[in-house]
Amino acid sequence: MSSKEQILKSVRNQLVPSAEMPSMDQDWIQYEDAVAHFGDILQAVGGTAIAVEGIDGLSEELAKIPFYTEAKKTVSCVDGLVGTLDLDRVEDPHELEDVDYAVLPGEFAVAENAAVWVNDAKIRHRVIYFIPQHISLVIHCPNGQVEEAVVHNMAEAYQRLAWSQNEFGCFISGPSKTADIEQSLVIGAHGARSLNVFFVF
Repeated sequence: MSSKEQILKSVRNQLVPSAEMPSMDQDWIQYEDAVAHFGDILQAVGGTAIAVEGIDGLSEELAKIPFYTEAKKTVSCVDGLVGTLDLDRVEDPHELEDVDYAVLPGEFAVAENAAVWVNDAKIRHRVIYFIPQHISLVIHCPNGQVEEAVVHNMAEAYQRLAWSQNEFGCFISGPSKTADIEQSLVIGAHGARSLNVFFVF
């Protein structure tokens, strides 16, 4: 018997007793002001949260961001805002490798970890969420209330998701960062170098 077979046999012989799944019916963390907490956590990880009024307010705030105004190749998947590249006309997602800035839709935000849920329901190439140098996520607030676009914790977030069909989705909190090498924080190591979240009411 080889070493590999011996190891696998030993693993198979170690029976782990089964355990019941924990109950999700618990008192999960709540915040006095979920919107403010989301902004604080996002700022702590290198991003920015801004509430704006309508598409005009969004355009005004984007105009204040040098990364956006100086970008040569931009993508917008938000109605009322046009980029230099039409994502729907891109056949090969490899053509997106040099996108400088993308303005993309988000569904809702999570105060606990400053994450935003995104999906590809209105996005032709979902790689656009990860490959641009800089990203802004735009969350349209139900009934014009920012509070309705932010949940307190991940337990609430999963309750808000619909699983009626197979589709891509993930939580994004950014910008990209790592401190694995020499414990030195590097922003944009394997993703966006900046992230802004806009709540449009």
